[in-house]
Amino acid sequence: MTDAAPLIVVEDLVKSFDEGDEAVTVLKGLDLTIGTGELVALLGPSGSGKSTLLNILGTLMRPTSGSFKMLGLNLIGARDVDLTEFRNRHIGFVFQAHNLLPDFTALENVMFPAATRKGRETAVDRRRATELLRRVGLADRRDFPASKLSGGQKQRVAVARALMNQPELVLADEPTGNLDRESADRVMELLTEINRDDKTTFLISTHDERIAERCRRQIRMLDGLVVG
Repeated sequence: MTDAAPLIVVEDLVKSFDEGDEAVTVLKGLDLTIGTGELVALLGPSGSGKSTLLNILGTLMRPTSGSFKMLGLNLIGARDVDLTEFRNRHIGFVFQAHNLLPDFTALENVMFPAATRKGRETAVDRRRATELLRRVGLADRRDFPASKLSGGQKQRVAVARALMNQPELVLADEPTGNLDRESADRVMELLTEINRDDKTTFLISTHDERIAERCRRQIRMLDGLVVG
């Protein structure tokens, strides 16, 4: 629990999947509160439900039952079109495999969320994307195709892309999992700096205790529940 104003409040969250004639329950009545401006690590063994939780918090998956509120809005019963708009406005994503468009430049990749939302690129978006690339230390790579960037550079572009629409929440799923130690440290320093300076809330799923220790709070999952 946190003293900060709540950004996310989850109560009695359940998620089950049908597998043949049986239902497999992955989340089993999970409760969770994340405050505005927190830097949180999400830890737990494979199969504990971390990815399922991230997908629900990112509005990419609907829970089976329970309550999920973000920014004071109840998202459980929202229409798909409204969830898509909410996600694009308020949530950014950083994935382990970065998921960049390889033939797009670094700048085009960063602008992509805004261009998707508006249906076009604008001069304002281009300036913001350029500034974000400068902030992540890649101003000199803005016109490089993503396929020509190193792993660490690609992940920093992914961080800039996640911030393009100025989201309140960034969900990072093993963001340093494919990086060497030096690159991982640099990405984590970047996330910490953005959290501190912009008060952006980060929830970072990781198996790396060293990364988790750099977060101000650790949430541990086991067998579909928060255990500490």
